[in-house]
Amino acid sequence: MSLCLYPRPRIDLPRPADARPLAGSAHVWFDRVEVLDRHGTRRPADPAVTDALPRPRPVLPGLPVDRPLVMGIVNTTPDSFSDGGLAHGQAAALAHARALIGAGADLLDIGGESTRPGALPVSLDEETARTAPVIAALRAEGVALPISIDTRNAAVAAAALDAGADMVNDVSALEHDAAMAALVAARGVPVCLMHAQGTPQTMQDDPRYDDVLLDVHEHLAARIEKALQAGIARAQLIVDPGIGFGKTLAHNLALMQGLAVFHGLGAPVLLGASRKSFIGTLSGVAEARARMPGSLAVALAAAGQGAQIIRVHDVAETVQALALWRALSVPAKA
Repeated sequence: MSLCLYPRPRIDLPRPADARPLAGSAHVWFDRVEVLDRHGTRRPADPAVTDALPRPRPVLPGLPVDRPLVMGIVNTTPDSFSDGGLAHGQAAALAHARALIGAGADLLDIGGESTRPGALPVSLDEETARTAPVIAALRAEGVALPISIDTRNAAVAAAALDAGADMVNDVSALEHDAAMAALVAARGVPVCLMHAQGTPQTMQDDPRYDDVLLDVHEHLAARIEKALQAGIARAQLIVDPGIGFGKTLAHNLALMQGLAVFHGLGAPVLLGASRKSFIGTLSGVAEARARMPGSLAVALAAAGQGAQIIRVHDVAETVQALALWRALSVPAKA
């Protein structure tokens, strides 16, 4: 088992003299690090293994490293759980992407295959047709904002990168398509490795873990090693605990509350929980599109744990909420 470091994140003021920034954050700090183990015990970490925790985790050149980035979601599928096909079709997808850029997104995540629970795969040709032309059209319009392709399939990722995408967001952490790791290594682009238990068809049947925080951490550490062995540079790796992908409500809450443990993996942390079903369960809101307030609460909780990327549907509201959160978590100038 890989060493599981837990820097205890804080945003309260004033900061003590020994406070260190968490993963380069200007807003989240820590002064204590624990080691978690399978026996449920927590012991202070040897300072010699914590040196990397304060270091910034760049995502892409030109993007800030001291605050959370807002990743706007463009689902080009007709059956998205969250928006029911709002951006299905090139014209609708382009209009939606432009709106998210105008709302202040730092980067876009464009996907053409639904990975909601129970979703069925689509053909590679269909997934490519839904995504690559949208990316190419945005680049033809002069859009310079970084773009991520949300796909498990190497052929789809290759077409998107050819069209102008900058990174790959793979919900299978390079396990679904054997060609994906080699593609990412050859192109030299960042890739997000997300944890999922099972496939979209089966992941919510009966998810179980011995200890969800340690199990997900261990899995992501193993996927990082596989990526490194495939020739992907460590600086190009991003991790995502996969909220809602083979997790119960209790699992999701445990991952959210312990999100800071994933900084110990040495990669930027992406959190994608916007509008997901656990928010509806806790708030009593059945319609996904009505879960914006709950999604904001989750986004602020992720920011408080030092997450580098927060993947959201409601970009304008998240950008505004984070602006206030940042202002309130640094000393005020009288």
